Amino acid sequence: MFGAIPLLIVPFVLYNLGLLGLFGGGDDPWMTEMFSFRMMSGGVFSMTLGGLMVLIGLVFLFIEISKSVRTTNASILDHLLSTLVFVAFLVEFLLVKGAAHSVFFTLMIIALFDVLAGFSVSMRSASRDINLN
Repeated sequence: MFGAIPLLIVPFVLYNLGLLGLFGGGDDPWMTEMFSFRMMSGGVFSMTLGGLMVLIGLVFLFIEISKSVRTTNASILDHLLSTLVFVAFLVEFLLVKGAAHSVFFTLMIIALFDVLAGFSVSMRSASRDINLN
């Protein structure tokens, strides 16, 4: 049953916790530098909280696409819940002032790719199960 829970709900919840001020105050908490280090080239690599959120979203997208190759009854529920997560992203993006941010928009597009890829992979794998004589 827990396999049907879409993992992209995690970045959605984390972003909303950030809007509530859990990750620090200020005008833009997503620009908070998490860590940085000097590269061999002499440049400095720095990871912001927003970049980390996008990275978390991409990791969960990979796992979700890997889950979508299953052809079980749980996969149908997973696709339905993934669609609901995308709709929640979209509604919040349109209606909440704090969600009008490039990090949130990128997470919303990742959720859209999850929905589209999940249905595409499921339809493709289901077509292999049908034999026409």
